Amino acid sequence: MELGHIFKGYPILDINGSKTIDINKIQHNSNKIEKGDMFIAQRGFIHDGHNYIQDAINKGAVAVVTEKDIKFSDKVTVIKVENSTDALGYMVDKFYDSPWEKMNMVGITGTNEKTSISYYLKHIFDTNKNKSGLLGTIGAIIDKEHINLINTTPDALEIQGLLHEMVEKDIEYCCMEISSHALNLKRVKYMEFDIGIFTNLSQDHLDYHKDMDHYFESKLKLFYKTKKYNVINIDDPYGKKIIDRTGDRIPYITYGIKEKADIYATDIEYKRNKLSFILNTPIEKEKITLNIPTEFNIYNTLASVACGLGFGISINTIKDAMENAPIIKGRFELVPIDREFNVIIDYAHTPEGLKSVLKSINDFSCGRKIVVFGAGGDRDKTKRPEMGKIAGQYSDLAIVTSDNPRTENPDKIIDEVVKGVEKTSVDYVRIRSRKKAIEYAIKTAKPMDTILIAGKGHEEYIIIGNKKYSFNERVIVLDTIDKM
Repeated sequence: MELGHIFKGYPILDINGSKTIDINKIQHNSNKIEKGDMFIAQRGFIHDGHNYIQDAINKGAVAVVTEKDIKFSDKVTVIKVENSTDALGYMVDKFYDSPWEKMNMVGITGTNEKTSISYYLKHIFDTNKNKSGLLGTIGAIIDKEHINLINTTPDALEIQGLLHEMVEKDIEYCCMEISSHALNLKRVKYMEFDIGIFTNLSQDHLDYHKDMDHYFESKLKLFYKTKKYNVINIDDPYGKKIIDRTGDRIPYITYGIKEKADIYATDIEYKRNKLSFILNTPIEKEKITLNIPTEFNIYNTLASVACGLGFGISINTIKDAMENAPIIKGRFELVPIDREFNVIIDYAHTPEGLKSVLKSINDFSCGRKIVVFGAGGDRDKTKRPEMGKIAGQYSDLAIVTSDNPRTENPDKIIDEVVKGVEKTSVDYVRIRSRKKAIEYAIKTAKPMDTILIAGKGHEEYIIIGNKKYSFNERVIVLDTIDKM
């Protein structure tokens, strides 16, 4: 594509060189540069791309986007901008010809439950015989092809590339988890969504956002980027704030259990491995039976129903999809063991997420609740004692262990979590090795008990220092039981 077209309409501060050269690809990693590419130098949290400009040119870059006044070979066009990250979002959108405009886009934001809703929606679209795609925490799915991703919402270059690939493969609907970081760091600034979904908001990422007000303001940005409907959890106080701030922009659909809502559940019945409820919509009612017996799964279903109806999909199709929805890896995942106790793996890594899962176990468990959990290193430290306190309040035995300590001392992280545990009267043990902690929980379990292994969910690794090590909790559970 011609360079001039890529930045047409963008506020360029200065340009040296030809605008008519052809650009093969856009890259922000100099290691990936090939002849004919354009290199966008970004200032990152750790590295500054401006230090790699010459390397990119040596590898064949014919154009460079920079925030600094620089001049290299006359054969290289240099474009100066105020913010390279912002320019990246704009220019890759132009380069890929705004692929999001060619699909029905759903953006899902909130602290918890984004992944489950995205998978449920994809299943609804698939059941309705539509080709669908997904971008989120567990990776990207293009129709049936799975692609691993590093971030919940990758950067603009990867997003637009994946969306372009979806368009090339005739995808009709795309479900995207939208993180607060992505909204703050301009990864989706030059995109719009047909429907935006708000799940809930509770303490997380305060190492980055500093306080809940800034965290909320980041999430709020999604609901100024929607075109058709906003779908809002009215039971969450932040959902009401979103309606107050954006309710006059476009129509919105509310869902909930406690407050008056457009889509709501009544006559809820819990069983050991199922739950049922009456789904109430403005048009009709239906009885729905789900395979995951938790209150938060009712909320996930209501959000998915609201979105499906917003796209005109029939209630019968939605009911069929929800009642036959696949188990999502690491989301209240019951490990198949031949024992008289249960083992559940869940991604709950926030205070509210952990509380929600532990409270849900109450609805069907007759024995003790044993929770294996920790807190991640190099992340929000303020939530650690709160995680410990919640584990103490809602379990019968708390096993505090490591969870991706990264560059922090795992014992110090455990100390901070234990401060919260000790504010309760729960029995607890601290076991630094997560593997040994899981083994201890299984060997301690009695008939009718439920073990919750919380925090890592779908992840099959543990991060110690700056390295990832293979760590599969399902395998550890099954191996431990086999050896008993």
